[in-house]
Amino acid sequence: MTTNDCSPVSFDDSDTRREEMHSTMEAWVEDPVDEVDDAVSSEQFQEWLDVQSCFHDYSYRNTLLITRQCPNATRVAGYRTWQTEFDRHVKEGENAIWIWAPIIAKQCPECENSPSYHDQSDCEYDETAPEEWSKGLVGFRPAPVFDISQTEGEPLPELETDASGDADELLPVLLEVASSLDVDVEVVSPTEWTHGDAKGICQYRSPAERSLVEVRNRENSAALAVTLVHEYAHARLHDDVTDEINRSKHELEAERVGYIVGRYFGLDTSGSAFYLAAWEGDEPAAIFDRLERISSTAAEIITVVDEEMVNE
Repeated sequence: MTTNDCSPVSFDDSDTRREEMHSTMEAWVEDPVDEVDDAVSSEQFQEWLDVQSCFHDYSYRNTLLITRQCPNATRVAGYRTWQTEFDRHVKEGENAIWIWAPIIAKQCPECENSPSYHDQSDCEYDETAPEEWSKGLVGFRPAPVFDISQTEGEPLPELETDASGDADELLPVLLEVASSLDVDVEVVSPTEWTHGDAKGICQYRSPAERSLVEVRNRENSAALAVTLVHEYAHARLHDDVTDEINRSKHELEAERVGYIVGRYFGLDTSGSAFYLAAWEGDEPAAIFDRLERISSTAAEIITVVDEEMVNE
């Protein structure tokens, strides 16, 4: 991929970079939601989900920024990281992909600002000197990264995945990690299934009990795995929902978690639709909250599954 293959969105002007990064995220939310109807799916939303599946440990803000600048990105790193850790070099003429990087510095125990901002604030904390303050997150700064397709050099070692097109090895691990996700799970045979056409259900019990996830068994292990993830997402995200408006919003959240996790473990989930009509009319802040819920829940499930696979 050359820079021409990336999105025309760029943040090359250092004077306006921060403002443009913020406004780009706002515009991304407003555009697809304003355009959807019951029969139209959002290509932009699908692009974000695909990027999120590659960067599950990135915040949704950063995956939005990566999506807008380079929707085909799969692995990103800083200029020197590519050189020192992977013996690869950024090709001449490539434009950086800008994301938000955390600023870690000494932090006032009261106002939580760095020493310089603390001095400019109204905070009167003076019990300990700034040299004695602990370090913490004090903000974010624009940081340049590059996708692997913008580099050349030594090939990266192939990432091994136990899914690789089917879920025969992934499925038992998903069942094993249910307790780590604070869920009880049962795989029910088709002859004993009592929930109609549903592929899975999540039953919310008392606060002292775990939610119960039941899935209808089937030969397609990949579909069964994605259904499990879908119901795990409900268990982690949602209270018992009875009104249809919130139900449709929550179904979309759980479906997207299943899509991200499935893609991460090599499953083909391309047959899934990307309808955003359930979010039509929501304020951008509410949609950002949903994106954060989707990305953080997918990351949580991916992490516990990865850890279980490593320990086996």
